[in-house]
Amino acid sequence: MPQDATPKMTDLERIRHSAAHVLATALLKIWPEAQLAAGPPVENGFYYDIDLPHRISPADFEKIEAEMKAVTKANQPFTRSAISRDEAIKLGQSGRLAALSDRPAPSKFKLDILNRIPEGEEISLYTNGDFVDLCAGPHVMRTGNVGAFKLTHVSSTYYLGDEKNPQLQRIYGTAFKNKTEMEAHFNLIEEAKKRDHRKLGRDLRLFHIDDEVGQGLVLWTPNGAIIRKELENFIGRELTRQGYSQVFTPHIGKLGLYRTSGHFPYYKESQYPPIVERETLDQLAKEGCSCAELSNKLESGEINGYLLKPMNCPHHIKIFASQKHSYRDLPIRLAEFGTVYRWEQSGELGGMTRVRGFTQDDAHLFCTEEQLPGEVLGCLNLVKTVFSTLGMKDYRVRVGLRDPDSAKYTGDPANWDKAEKACRAAAASLGVPFSEEPGEAAFYGPKIDFVVKDVLGREWQLGTVQVDYNLPVRFDLNYTGSDGKEHRPVMIHRAPFGSMERFIGCLIEHFAGSFPVWLAPEQVRLLTVTEAQNDYAQRLLKELKEKDVRVTLDDSREKLGAKIRLAELAKVPYILTLGERESQSEKVSVRSRKLTTPEPKSWPGFFHQLLDEITNRSL
Repeated sequence: MPQDATPKMTDLERIRHSAAHVLATALLKIWPEAQLAAGPPVENGFYYDIDLPHRISPADFEKIEAEMKAVTKANQPFTRSAISRDEAIKLGQSGRLAALSDRPAPSKFKLDILNRIPEGEEISLYTNGDFVDLCAGPHVMRTGNVGAFKLTHVSSTYYLGDEKNPQLQRIYGTAFKNKTEMEAHFNLIEEAKKRDHRKLGRDLRLFHIDDEVGQGLVLWTPNGAIIRKELENFIGRELTRQGYSQVFTPHIGKLGLYRTSGHFPYYKESQYPPIVERETLDQLAKEGCSCAELSNKLESGEINGYLLKPMNCPHHIKIFASQKHSYRDLPIRLAEFGTVYRWEQSGELGGMTRVRGFTQDDAHLFCTEEQLPGEVLGCLNLVKTVFSTLGMKDYRVRVGLRDPDSAKYTGDPANWDKAEKACRAAAASLGVPFSEEPGEAAFYGPKIDFVVKDVLGREWQLGTVQVDYNLPVRFDLNYTGSDGKEHRPVMIHRAPFGSMERFIGCLIEHFAGSFPVWLAPEQVRLLTVTEAQNDYAQRLLKELKEKDVRVTLDDSREKLGAKIRLAELAKVPYILTLGERESQSEKVSVRSRKLTTPEPKSWPGFFHQLLDEITNRSL
């Protein structure tokens, strides 16, 4: 791996870095002519880049792993030695770097890496057995400490990620302290496949992404729309209690609006290109204006255009500014389920968790400085309410601060100091661990993010609260204070769900598609055993629908087992079988996730239990 003056690794990263050297040793035993580039630890494993005429495939993994096991069984010590640049160059020219012996061809990639090490920085080698590698380390003590390992896949890559460089083969693997930990890791991978929201979204008909509509643009199908609407209704009731006002804003705005806010150009690379009015384009075409000249005119503000909104805040600011306000009016809380658009690279798109058009449960609060601590705390408690209702108990809080060495942040440093102080104080009051991360602030202000760990141990940034002294300055917002003078409000941006698309994508995986009954697209399915129960089924169907329960009836002539299987595949929370005994005794045979075997229950008893679960949003 490339040298690092002060390498720092966790114990697991040391194991994986050492496993990369064990892999390299094994590869060279099989293919001594192989030229090796870099082999670092990465998230969930390690890799080594290799230049080799033989095309490695998974069919080769068994023999490579056998050689790796021989290396770990030999329990070779990892020995570090510091050498001069000249000595390292000689070794590279002799083919000895990243090799088991001298070779006719020089170690071309290692020589290139060597040339990239700054003058004055120490150069070190690591040796295990006959294998010598240019490496900064660190490693475990011996190859036997690598523990359990497994090769996972192979891909193509360009050296240093540059397509002008040679194409190499990248062999991936993972390693753990022992087999138990490795088996647990692969069990999680299998569980993740079962929970993949893209697969479940297709199987449960929750959403659709169509090439003709556009990648990253989600089509909410009826089942998914139900989940989204239930969440919107839930948060909407909370907002009403807390004194929010709902607003609606367009999906597009003038480019000048976003110049004022700073989203253009600060956020330019993440936005769709501006839209220019047809008359302006016609005139520019007559003048022979090139595309580059058009871009420059838009950049400079010489001509205006429109922008698919990347954020809702400028629109909410304009609503606040549309009338005069007194200190008695504040705080003003404006909320909207507003759809915004971001230009994500196609390779970064993924189901519902990384999209180009998404809806935020967005709100912007305008308050006095004195009101700020209480308003921020109210926003944070709202996020906590959302998480507790949905059973998301494992989360941490991240306070995103400005990077003092970066020029991307706008506004008065004194205002930044006040905003960051408010965020720290609010985070400290939550009673959960929080970290401070410089460089994670928005360009206009610091923020508090909620990072949720799902059932598979993966982390997702969901809810966010941001304190902003800058946009009120940029838009010259004012209110009349008790002294009769004009004062500047402070602005809070907050979104408990964040993106509805991402949040629901995470929920699909969190619940593995088995949503609690209040969220489930279909809450109850009635199954008749024979046609003789149809009248009883129709009566129950009517009673459930009158209470707005989402219910369907399967009175087809299919066998009961097939009906049950279809309902289970649809992950319906309650499956009620209606046979002769049930219809004669006013009962239902209940199948649910909590009842592995059918249980007879009185119809009135089950009916009231179901309504209580829905009303209380039971998990």
